[in-house]
Amino acid sequence: MIRENILHLGRRVNALAEIGLTYSSDPYDVERYGELRSIGRQIMGLLAGKEPGEMEPLFLNEKEYKTPQVDIRAVVFDDERRLLLVREAADGKWSLPGGWADVGLTPSEVAAKEVREETGMEVEPQRLIAVFDKKCHPHPPHLHYAYKIFIGCGLLGGKPQPAFDTLEVGFFPENGMPELSEERVTPQQVSLMFEFLRNPDKQAMFD
Repeated sequence: MIRENILHLGRRVNALAEIGLTYSSDPYDVERYGELRSIGRQIMGLLAGKEPGEMEPLFLNEKEYKTPQVDIRAVVFDDERRLLLVREAADGKWSLPGGWADVGLTPSEVAAKEVREETGMEVEPQRLIAVFDKKCHPHPPHLHYAYKIFIGCGLLGGKPQPAFDTLEVGFFPENGMPELSEERVTPQQVSLMFEFLRNPDKQAMFD
């Protein structure tokens, strides 16, 4: 169990460092993330019985089977049956809180984390609503092939507060939706979320 926990930490450090290297432009940050990536791989190497210098070539030469990226969205309603949305800094339009799945976190953990980080609210993931292939829905064309997971969450509390990548946080009724960021969520998907609110026994959907 201890070895598995250490391996988990190594994977997380490596994955977070890879994300940092992908999105950072500051040379000092790039250097730090590069060092973190090396540390993560050394941790995994120690468990595999490999010398410090043996892990880098393994990652540089790995050829993994390419799979879809996973986008996780939290579906949160308040007591007035209004849906929680965030206004994205990227395009100024509104979306369900969420983002790409994180290595080492379960889908429900990602949903709760994204809500907390993007809105300042605390939620409890309660049910799977849908797993959709993005190509089957009218999203604008996008570089990444992605699956979208929608997770229904109960609102625990907190004060609405935007984050660095969100401009506003708000709850909206079904007949009062703002302009949606359709790269992230479509009007049809939002309507479906209200269907699940009205029918708690509705079975999870896919594709």
